[in-house]
Amino acid sequence: RTTTAKALLALPRAGQLTKLSELCLHNASSLQAALQTVHRLGIGAFRIMSPLFPRKTHPDVGYRITDLPDGDTILAALEACRSFAHGQQIRLSFHPDQFVVLSSPNPEVVASSVQELAYHGWLAEKLGADLINIHAGGVYGDKQAALQRLGEVFADLPEPVQSRLTLENDDVSYTPQDLLPFCQKHRIPLVYDVHHHRCNPDQLEIEAATEQAAELWTSRGGEQYCHISSP
Repeated sequence: RTTTAKALLALPRAGQLTKLSELCLHNASSLQAALQTVHRLGIGAFRIMSPLFPRKTHPDVGYRITDLPDGDTILAALEACRSFAHGQQIRLSFHPDQFVVLSSPNPEVVASSVQELAYHGWLAEKLGADLINIHAGGVYGDKQAALQRLGEVFADLPEPVQSRLTLENDDVSYTPQDLLPFCQKHRIPLVYDVHHHRCNPDQLEIEAATEQAAELWTSRGGEQYCHISSP
């Protein structure tokens, strides 16, 4: 269930908050049901959709959960999700949308991306999620300069984001060979996507990329994520 920012802007602020409260409560309840289904099916990991709380960081209709009429009930639902996932050993993660680009040369894009990640960090703390996975972004004509900007922004991210952030190779711009030195320097785990690697290959063999990614995870105490099998 989604509502566009344009539709919300047509409402007075009280009406906006009432509509958003309804959507957020529905989504939080749906997450509880989804986690129960995940457990029933014997699945041990679940990626939570980023728009769990729609338009949360929108410049004109953004809000805090405590602003919403059902705020206390929504927060209680998040706590119930956290307790259930922890009790059933379900690992929770996020993969923010493609507009989160920390390597952009545009300061407004970076500021918006940091704000969106701060929301994910807050939500990850509420839900007990372990990971916030992103791509490195665009190349902008100079891959190394883009990664340099990414490193500078990463250093200033809020702790709830910085401690959970991971990078993933993509199928167009950044290969494992591009990202591994950066991840090693900044101690950021690499989420190695073998399918993206096949689409966007480099000089690394799949086995070598897998092993080097696993080493990054174990160096951060993430052995539980290092399930290596033959492709």
